[in-house]
Amino acid sequence: MSHEHDQDNECDCGCEGHGNSIILFQGDSITDCDRDREDPYSLGAGYPMLIAAQYLAKRPELPVEFMNRGIGGDRTKDLRARWNEDCIVIQPDLITILIGINDVWRRYDSNDATSVAEFEDNYHDILTRTVEATEAGIILMEPFVLPVPDDRNEWREDIDPKIHVVRALAREFDATLIPMDGIFAQASAKREPAFWAADGVHPTLAGHGLIAKAWLDAVGVL
Repeated sequence: MSHEHDQDNECDCGCEGHGNSIILFQGDSITDCDRDREDPYSLGAGYPMLIAAQYLAKRPELPVEFMNRGIGGDRTKDLRARWNEDCIVIQPDLITILIGINDVWRRYDSNDATSVAEFEDNYHDILTRTVEATEAGIILMEPFVLPVPDDRNEWREDIDPKIHVVRALAREFDATLIPMDGIFAQASAKREPAFWAADGVHPTLAGHGLIAKAWLDAVGVL
């Protein structure tokens, strides 16, 4: 991540920093996870904190700063509206985005749907601005939902097309894709879905650990 990479220190994240490299996490409440909004370096109590802890322990020789700008309740349109101040100005070397579940959820709890076309337009704009205004490597995480409680099964109709959008955008923008929906489904064959996310959306400690492991695997840290 940065600096003078040699064969022993190289990782696969795709960011090339100068000075301290900045790794930025963006998304909704899953990323936010009660971070302190008054502290720009607060990582919250979820997967960004777990990732930073493992990364720093395994790569102490690399000067890396971690930042979390997730905001609970955000949809892609909210991310789009705040992208300049919460990404472009920061100039990250690596940006990880996990967004989309609220674009699904609001259809079912508020009758306020986000169409697949709107979702794609918002996400495409975010990524276009990122590649035009930064040199950041990009990691995209699929939105995910687990079948607990039972009504979450109805959400597949809405979330599946949006997952396909994220996969297509990863190809278009040469981003690393972390298939979290599939990873959670696979994990749910080992332990019941509620073990990973009690409400099917917000990860438990184990669920956050699963996300962190997938990220660290993807960038070649573990």
